[in-house]
Amino acid sequence: MRILLINGPNMNLLGEREPDRYGGRSLGDIEAELVQHALKSGIELECVQSNHEGELVEWIQGARRNCAGIIINPAAYGHTSVALRDALLAVALPTVEVHLTNIAGREPFRHKTLIADVVLGRISGFGTHGYQLALDALNEHLNH
Repeated sequence: MRILLINGPNMNLLGEREPDRYGGRSLGDIEAELVQHALKSGIELECVQSNHEGELVEWIQGARRNCAGIIINPAAYGHTSVALRDALLAVALPTVEVHLTNIAGREPFRHKTLIADVVLGRISGFGTHGYQLALDALNEHLNH
């Protein structure tokens, strides 16, 4: 089984950007750990990141051909992108939304995302561990 992990804008700066808020681990370190965790469950995890909305949309659309599900940290685009929402609706793959911080406890404009009602669920506020929680939850969903 193959799952696509998508990370949105500025996630490439993890470990450098606001480490008090986002932690000190790089995206590469997080992805490497997740790939190993996925393999234990027989999952091939494909990891991608972009700062460009259109590229994220293309990856979502492409996932319909070879992935059983999606994990997405849309980052700032979660609050603004109708295009991501429409792409997720179009492919109709089970999707889990992840945010490192508790977005409900941040600035009011971050409290809701435009994809919240089209995903299976959201994991928010558990730092980088949220990715593993998302992977386990999606795997459980896909196997039952």
